[in-house]
Amino acid sequence: MGDPSKQIREAARKLFEEDKVDLIIGFEDGSLPLRATPCFIRKGEDAERLVWNSFCENNLATYLPKKKGRIGIVAKGCDSRSIVGFLKEKQIDREDLVVIGLPCEGMIDRKTVEERMEEGEIIAAEEGPDGIVVKGTDFQEKMKKEDLLPESCRVCTHRNPVLYDVLIGEAVEEQKVADPFGPIRGFEGKTAEERWAYFSGETEKCIRCYACRNACPICYCEACYVDSSEPQWFGKSIESTDTQIFHIVRAFHAAGRCVDCGACIRACPVDVDLRFLNKKIEKDILELFSFEAGEDPDRPPPLTTYKQDDPEGFIK
Repeated sequence: MGDPSKQIREAARKLFEEDKVDLIIGFEDGSLPLRATPCFIRKGEDAERLVWNSFCENNLATYLPKKKGRIGIVAKGCDSRSIVGFLKEKQIDREDLVVIGLPCEGMIDRKTVEERMEEGEIIAAEEGPDGIVVKGTDFQEKMKKEDLLPESCRVCTHRNPVLYDVLIGEAVEEQKVADPFGPIRGFEGKTAEERWAYFSGETEKCIRCYACRNACPICYCEACYVDSSEPQWFGKSIESTDTQIFHIVRAFHAAGRCVDCGACIRACPVDVDLRFLNKKIEKDILELFSFEAGEDPDRPPPLTTYKQDDPEGFIK
């Protein structure tokens, strides 16, 4: 594949030279170890800032509805599926967008690395062909990348971008996951009381900081329902009923739209397992409507369309 960072820089410079973009959204090295950070490039000479590695965890599509003009964007598989969702929902114009696609073999989960380092502060991390090298003031440890992937990357079957104008490198082999919904099926086998106890226990941790909402690419509404005062749909406290309904309604807003990028759980400061609820609804959407988010630009999400013969078995 060569050096993807170098190839991204070359592609970015060419787009500016050919006057095809006013802005490129990509990644640059972060100020902390194990992190790359989103960056916004407005001229060709700044393309040297662009990087690509296993620390580029953010879903950059999050920024698209907020930007105007001709935009280039670096997109891995999940990012590209979010872009398809924006196109369906008329949030961006395809003619004003250049997608620089990158095959992705998973991103490092910082929390997993930090948990494995029982003592000592991590001051640097490097990625090499044999894995990730983590360094501290008095230690150095090499870890295998496959041991550091979050669950969303472990079960991802869309590692290649589904939409792109420029492809960096060559497509990678897609993962064959026996059952990406295995944990969900186990959960469904529990009693209603056990399922509610789990959900209640998770939402009790929520501090209503809305980091999940702010990180999520599909939460692009300028005025969120939770901030509405007329009518006020429910309270903004951390009382259990307010918190539970917030997460339930947000999960239904994500139904048929969530691409399982993991942005919500990475952003959550108290480790609420938001992905589990979204994954359950993803499974239901797939089984009821044979639909996966972000795959077909021409097919509308199932909850935005209606047919006379739609399944109604879920209606109680």
